[in-house]
Amino acid sequence: MNDFDIQKIRQDFPFFAAHPELVYLDSSATSQRLASSVRAAVNFYENQNASPFRGLYELSVKATEAYEEARQTVADFIHAKEAAEIVFTRNASESLNLLAYSLTQCVVSEGDEILVGITEHHSNMLPWRDAAKRLGAKVVYWECDQEGYFSPESLKQALTPRTKILAITQMSNIFGRVNDIKAYAAIAHENGTLIVADGAQSVPHMAVNVQDLDTDFLVFSGHKMLAPMGIGVLYGKKALLEQMPPFLSGGEMIDYVTRDRVIYAEVPHKFEAGTVNAGGAIALAEAIRYYNELGFETIENREAALTHYMAEKIMALPHFTVIGSQKPEEHNGIVTFKIDGVHPHDISEILSGEGIAIRAGHHCAQPLHQFLGVPSSTRASLMFYNTTEEIDRLVEVLRTVRKVMGYGE
Repeated sequence: MNDFDIQKIRQDFPFFAAHPELVYLDSSATSQRLASSVRAAVNFYENQNASPFRGLYELSVKATEAYEEARQTVADFIHAKEAAEIVFTRNASESLNLLAYSLTQCVVSEGDEILVGITEHHSNMLPWRDAAKRLGAKVVYWECDQEGYFSPESLKQALTPRTKILAITQMSNIFGRVNDIKAYAAIAHENGTLIVADGAQSVPHMAVNVQDLDTDFLVFSGHKMLAPMGIGVLYGKKALLEQMPPFLSGGEMIDYVTRDRVIYAEVPHKFEAGTVNAGGAIALAEAIRYYNELGFETIENREAALTHYMAEKIMALPHFTVIGSQKPEEHNGIVTFKIDGVHPHDISEILSGEGIAIRAGHHCAQPLHQFLGVPSSTRASLMFYNTTEEIDRLVEVLRTVRKVMGYGE
């Protein structure tokens, strides 16, 4: 961490200048905004604003070009074969809802199964349950061990000839553990099962190559990776996207319409009904350029060191239990914990009173908490822009929590 100019990095984020005393450790919920990403969106609306695809005049053409350049930037970032495999959405949740609606119509029939990891965020669970109910199929849960590990052997046991889709996160928002999507994809494909990977937590923190992983679909959100809220991505193999019906109907997702017939536009446009979020896409592309300049080797090394530092300190505290692996290197920026006798909401309130922002509750993963036998938990999550001094401040206040709650220690 000594070679990382953290003060220079933090200058790229206006939030830290606006809140110099606040310790922000909730980046798994949403990251802070990169100044140049916000400026890219503002510049579009101030200087390039026109509806993409809708006009033949110069400004509209330039807006279309900027939007499509952003798509290519995203495709290059995750190593998609071509830009047509990138669909812009509002966020990862919308991407997953799109898949649960459109993909299931192509591959799921009555009596079929959708296999969902027990670790999943509600966004990668509830849409599949809705689809299964609609189609007369059923959701089956693939269970991990108490440290969040999914073994390839257990996947083979969980798959059946009727398993059509496997939905699994690449990085758990509770454990911080990275799942071996490449290995799972190989096993799933051998069974004739498609795999949907939730990359909302992974893409902002590690290099992702969808071709190497051989995942059929991958989703992620811009707001977790330095860009504004309201822009998300669905990656899908082109041949699969071409088979799927549109999720929404309306303007620009059509090629030809008569009173009784419609020909839809080619992918990805048939999935982008209405006026697109051009400013958001351009802002996401700018955030990606920042990632590329900083480099994932630098990012991963920095976050690994910070995670190890934070996990070790929290694990050493009396009356604390870290959820998941007891190996700091398996937490990847996320340390979720509980304190004996203290509700997570009380922990959060105490920390908030000392200018520290963390997450308390079930983190949109209630079935996982039920599986673990933990009603709720507290989560501290970081990014490369955090500091060891901030972690020290967190631990300093955590030491006082039980005393504040009347335990005398």
